[in-house]
Amino acid sequence: MDNKAADERFIAKTTPRKDIQWHTDDLLDNFKLLKELYPNLKIDWELLRLACIYHDLGKMNDTFQQCVHGKVKSTGIPHGFLSLGFIDVEYLEELGYEEKDIRALFQAVAYHHERDVYLEEDEISREIVRLAGVFKNFEYRPLPSRHLDARLYKSFFRLGTRPYESRDGEYFFKTIMLKGLLNRIDYAASAGIDVEKPAGFLPEAMEILLNGWKKDNPGAGWNELQKYMLENRNENVVVVAQTGMGKTEAGLLWLGDSKGFFTLPLKSAINAIYKRIAENIAGKDMENRVALLHSDTLKVYTEQEESNKYKKKSSEADDIREYESAELEGYYTRTRQLSLPLTICTLDQIFDFVYRYKGFELKLATLSYSKVIVDEIQMYSPDLIAYLILGLKYITRMGGRFAILTATLPGVILDLMKDEGICFKGPETFTNWLVRHSIMKIDSQIDEDSSIAEMARAYNKNKLLIICNTVRKAKIVYNKLKAVLQKETGDESVEYLQLLHSGFIREERSKKEDRIMELGKKGSTGCGIWVTTQLVEASLDIDFDLLYTELSDLNGLFQRMGRCCRHRKLDKEYNCFVFTGGNKKCSGVGSFIDEKIHQLSKEALYNGVLNETAKAEMIKETYSTEKLKDTGYYSDIKSTIQYVKDISSYEMDKGDVNKVFRDIDQVSVIPLSVYKEHEEDIGYNIGIIKSREYSKKEKVKAREALRDLMVPVQRRLAEETKVIFKKISNGFDIIAVDAEYSIETGISFEKTGKEEFRNAESRMF
Repeated sequence: MDNKAADERFIAKTTPRKDIQWHTDDLLDNFKLLKELYPNLKIDWELLRLACIYHDLGKMNDTFQQCVHGKVKSTGIPHGFLSLGFIDVEYLEELGYEEKDIRALFQAVAYHHERDVYLEEDEISREIVRLAGVFKNFEYRPLPSRHLDARLYKSFFRLGTRPYESRDGEYFFKTIMLKGLLNRIDYAASAGIDVEKPAGFLPEAMEILLNGWKKDNPGAGWNELQKYMLENRNENVVVVAQTGMGKTEAGLLWLGDSKGFFTLPLKSAINAIYKRIAENIAGKDMENRVALLHSDTLKVYTEQEESNKYKKKSSEADDIREYESAELEGYYTRTRQLSLPLTICTLDQIFDFVYRYKGFELKLATLSYSKVIVDEIQMYSPDLIAYLILGLKYITRMGGRFAILTATLPGVILDLMKDEGICFKGPETFTNWLVRHSIMKIDSQIDEDSSIAEMARAYNKNKLLIICNTVRKAKIVYNKLKAVLQKETGDESVEYLQLLHSGFIREERSKKEDRIMELGKKGSTGCGIWVTTQLVEASLDIDFDLLYTELSDLNGLFQRMGRCCRHRKLDKEYNCFVFTGGNKKCSGVGSFIDEKIHQLSKEALYNGVLNETAKAEMIKETYSTEKLKDTGYYSDIKSTIQYVKDISSYEMDKGDVNKVFRDIDQVSVIPLSVYKEHEEDIGYNIGIIKSREYSKKEKVKAREALRDLMVPVQRRLAEETKVIFKKISNGFDIIAVDAEYSIETGISFEKTGKEEFRNAESRMF
């Protein structure tokens, strides 16, 4: 098919050049593939097939054709509206379709591309009339009839009128499925990819994994958690399982042969699980099986390709560089189009549909036949908890399934889910006999001289993990501890002491994350001290000997404790030292840590051994709805749920939702000192991005090289301290801020000219 020439009278796509019939054939091929892979979808397949046939017929109008031939700049009236003239209502009624079915088809075709239009229906009708002359020369066998009518069938479609959940009920959800799947099929056809790659690799892959374990341990088998997930593959489940019990494997067993999305709160954790699945489970065909989806996907994919670890070679490719670039672009496209069976991602990448922005149907329709795993739910802020609850409500309403797999679970979240009518099995709790933690509660600040001295004494070739609530506090502890160690040992470098927080440029933060993972991996015999923030709190498979931490709340504390003696039993009187602040607040309390929850957590703590059952009971008691109903945490969740519900469908654009949903109070900036040091390279890479002479892969590498120099800060901080601003491309700017930077300690605003922001790191974590 790809060898034929396009009919220049009816061009639909210019890159590659395809006519309307050819492009529609591509849609029908993807339609057949989707139906073959997922025959039981809650969709009227014939109506979807007709939507594919009708969707682009409006492109035969003269203005659109002049545009694609380079004669005019505008395509004129959106072709989706013009395509409505070809829908044969009488034919549909003869097939037995009712008014709401036909209305759904009109909606899907008209709005398969979302554009703001300011038109009168008469303008559309007049343009449809003009199509009659060219339509007589248009031949396409799949067309059910030679119908063209300028009337817009006002019984079935009115310009500007959309279906709404509260008013239209089932019709609203039927339209979501039809339009969403049409979008999936259309976008895949335009991108030259399959709308879906076959799922089903996981059951066999998991058996291979288990057999590999049995080679080392003949008695190896799935544990009780993993067996439970296997047995409940067709249920929505909520499971609480302690750290180190194999939640990732349990989740993959639950997914089975279904399409799946695995969500986690932190990119570092996502990268680690993606790497684990890619290397140990997905096999050689990983580019067609597992995807990574977050804001740094391209960076990870590019580094992965250049490492040659997963690269495929082709003896038939004349230009290996060009071949590899196409492979990278294809993998990224399949990822962005949600075409792969398993996607490891952040919540914002898939749950933003709750705002029902223009074009949201694609994601919700996809999730209607998918399973979603939500890992470490307690890590999410109140607004994200609200989005998650609303998202699960829609997903289950549409036929999708979810599994919440978490180390700790606030009971208030379950109550809020029940309030929204979400049905699930559980919560089931899984623990083992291993006692790993004993707490010493210390009623003082973590950066007091006596505290620092104790940490220095405790090092003694151990692996120490020190976690603070804010970047500023982490820096203070690091600098004080370094001074003590230098004085005691005479070693000026103290290379075994490291600092990690969000205030490092991306390149250095990535290297630090690799180093802490290496030191903390199971079986590591190394030693060292890492001072960090909550970046290491969830899902990182690291195992340290001793933990010194500020108290945030019980959820955060138990997550932090999961990085200590992760795979071992307790072998000390105390291995977790928790600083509650004494007469002062711990850092971050009152800003991003709820004061009442912090106080409740402080009251719940006691000295001594803390087993997994005790942890679960403490969480249940502390985070009950009764105790939290007067907190800002609870009211923020409730108010956000109501706020999102009150927004009308199609009221917002996706760009606006991206800012609101992700709570985009952060902007990526380059510290001025870093900008000056790398100014020549920055200019060089900007030139590549703006030039037409470089390949897409080279532009990607240039963009990622610039992002490697960036660090996230609060939006207001960026705006008030910026000294250089360069708009590079749509959605990508270079902002240099009045800040110093150190490879050792990261970004600092202590000497900025804006006195108000000299303590900015106290609001970073």
